[in-house]
Amino acid sequence: MVKIIIFFLLIGLILAGILFNPILVKRRRNRLKHRPFPPLWSAIVENSFPIYPCLYPDEIRRLQGHIQVFLAEKQFIGCRGLQVTEEMKLTLAAVACLLLLNEREQYFPRLRSILVYPNAYFVQETTSIGKYVVEERRVARLGESWTNDQVVLSWEQVKQDINNWRDGRNVVLHEFAHQLDQEDGKAEGVPILQRNSDYAIWAKVMTQAYQQLCNDVLQGVNTVMDSYGTTNPAEFFAVATETFFEKPQQLLSEYPALYEQLQRYYQLDPVQWV
Repeated sequence: MVKIIIFFLLIGLILAGILFNPILVKRRRNRLKHRPFPPLWSAIVENSFPIYPCLYPDEIRRLQGHIQVFLAEKQFIGCRGLQVTEEMKLTLAAVACLLLLNEREQYFPRLRSILVYPNAYFVQETTSIGKYVVEERRVARLGESWTNDQVVLSWEQVKQDINNWRDGRNVVLHEFAHQLDQEDGKAEGVPILQRNSDYAIWAKVMTQAYQQLCNDVLQGVNTVMDSYGTTNPAEFFAVATETFFEKPQQLLSEYPALYEQLQRYYQLDPVQWV
């Protein structure tokens, strides 16, 4: 009888843990978001994040809250001897959390660790070049997003992108856009949207914009988006996100429907920041 009671008590505790864990997580995050943002942190972010002074006061407040949650929940790992400093963590968190201002209350849930290399790093890449032939080669990379639990970045590239904001290229925005896309376990250029009815219009607008970019690149036409966006729909979404935040006015002029979709998804209007 005692064993049966203990058994049901254990089951009850497990069920309670499952039920209340999201509540506890939300409470902890709310506490973190409402902590005073350290003045030193504010100075570091303002100095290292060019768009920061252009944000509205409410956006700055929300961004500071998200940064504190992000730093508490994600692990930073320096690779090849790199020591990840507080300034580096704050810089990476500030740019990544810009994508969270749509208040979805999700903090890249699949992501656990950010691996930071001092500069470009090399990986072995396997490519199929025929029915029975594969080719292995060593390629240099500046960043990548894994579906499971990691984002990998080159700090040298991060610094270059920070110093050249408005050039339309940003490895942090790019790889964390992939994290949003991969939140459902798939990388197909479709992040989780608010309503089921949103997916049809998203597919229509994104497909048209993707085809337009592919046609323009094929014909040698200059376009606001990087040609890497023609690789596949997943890369298109990541490149479009970079452009949305770094070249909003140009994107709005060339791809108004695409800009509107990204504005609706991120719930931001970067044109106003300029």
